[in-house]
Amino acid sequence: MISDSLSGLTPFLLYFGTGLAAMVLFKVLYALLTPFDEWQLVKQDFNTAAAVSIGGALLGFTLALASAAKHSVAYSDFLIWAAIAMAAQLLAFIVVRFVLMPNIVSKIENNQVAGAVVLASVNISVGLLNAACMSY
Repeated sequence: MISDSLSGLTPFLLYFGTGLAAMVLFKVLYALLTPFDEWQLVKQDFNTAAAVSIGGALLGFTLALASAAKHSVAYSDFLIWAAIAMAAQLLAFIVVRFVLMPNIVSKIENNQVAGAVVLASVNISVGLLNAACMSY
């Protein structure tokens, strides 16, 4: 019956809508954490490095967010793990910026794609690890 197929629609909409909102919140917090405006660099300057950087950050976060949605036992559990995923991704940028590659900001602002690929790779790697660790 179609009603059986649609019985999960409300939880889907709740988790999906919250996931989209979490992605927007992550993008805003990530932009506040970075000393440059990725969207402006991408839209106005056609900066490929900024596009790679923000793309990797969003992908890394979304990988962990998807795992949180899949493995959560309740909506509140999903919210907690989404916040943990967000914190891990923001911490990844801080580690790259201040420990691994202190000149990453100037590299991205100067459209140096190699540095952005490293940052994106770290973000995706942290997201994958984060997602795997959520499979409790």
